[in-house]
Amino acid sequence: MLIKLLFNLIVTMTLISCSSNEEPSVQNNSDIKKAVSQFNDQDLNIIKKESLLIEESDAEETIQDDSQPIILAQANMSQSNNWEFTESEHYMRLVPTQPTIGGPDKIEVAEFFYYGCIHCMTFEPIVNAWKKDIPNNARFVRVPALWNPLLRLHGRMYYTKEVLTKNGKLSDPEGFRARIFKEYHNKKNYMTSEAAIQKIFTDFGVSEEDFTKTFASFEVAQKLRLADDLARRYSISSTPSMVVNGKYRTGAGEAGSYPKLIKVIDELVARETIR
Repeated sequence: MLIKLLFNLIVTMTLISCSSNEEPSVQNNSDIKKAVSQFNDQDLNIIKKESLLIEESDAEETIQDDSQPIILAQANMSQSNNWEFTESEHYMRLVPTQPTIGGPDKIEVAEFFYYGCIHCMTFEPIVNAWKKDIPNNARFVRVPALWNPLLRLHGRMYYTKEVLTKNGKLSDPEGFRARIFKEYHNKKNYMTSEAAIQKIFTDFGVSEEDFTKTFASFEVAQKLRLADDLARRYSISSTPSMVVNGKYRTGAGEAGSYPKLIKVIDELVARETIR
């Protein structure tokens, strides 16, 4: 009986010490003093002798039994997600996680592409349909691949279009993008010079002055440097490649098909949403 009372006293003290940062209440302190006062010296000697009979293994078993439900609950939480795709098979994890173009306010999905890539052209209507219903907590961006001088020229064209759109000088960026793919793949116009590129901008109502100033601008140059840096950090070696939140890289080769690639992207966004 005395051991039970002492055990209850110890439990009470333990609960108080494991509470929040708030100071223990005055009521709790008085309760402890009251409980201690119930024991005289003879009682304490009896408790001391009887406590020697408690084996250490008994305490260990109690701790293991109490902790087991917590371990099982954690395992069940992990299994309840039922993820369809696996790391190293359908996507690669970037270690450490790399920076993104935008801030941490949203989960960023980045597509690395280039206009001369037939696979990018095939993927274009699929990713365009997907981005219309992108989750509210996600952001879609495109980054041009810059592996050779022609791709760098086209990357400058891409960012010129982006800046002119932001400044209200180009009103149909989606139509412009579709036109570039058509020029390259259907008309075999590879747009190998600034003059050839300017002609297309002129068709979309951009003045020569606005084009020339933007094409050679510091803002476009900065965007090109960022694209170079991200491609290196993400180890981009093919297009189209998709990177989710600077953490996961995938593509049609890993996913198996373009429709399946969209499913992989959705799942990776979901992973980032609940983390």
